[in-house]
Amino acid sequence: QVQLVESGGGLVQPGGSLRLSCAASGNIFRLYVMGWYRQGPGKQRELVARLTSSDGTNYADNVKGRFTISRDNAKNMVYLQMNSLKPEDTAVYYCNAHRPSVLGPAYDYWGQGTQVTVSS
Repeated sequence: QVQLVESGGGLVQPGGSLRLSCAASGNIFRLYVMGWYRQGPGKQRELVARLTSSDGTNYADNVKGRFTISRDNAKNMVYLQMNSLKPEDTAVYYCNAHRPSVLGPAYDYWGQGTQVTVSS
């Protein structure tokens, strides 16, 4: 069982920065694929960034060069540094932990979400 708690959302002006944090429980955190997803108003949830257990990364095209995902296995934390924020980045951001099939049935855990609003 993995529990995820996000923090760090808020209101920021265009061009500003925010860092989201996700605290994960569970002693095999380092083996999971960790990711950040977002869901904007009237939109479907979409992948923002993903980080594998071997530190491979994937980013959505519209955040490449602006967002950075990272993890601290010692602290069971994953972060999303967001720079040069745009109004279209406004969304609820969700932390995701994907249990790969090599560890048992593949399964996705989700946090409760944190609101990010980019507006002047």
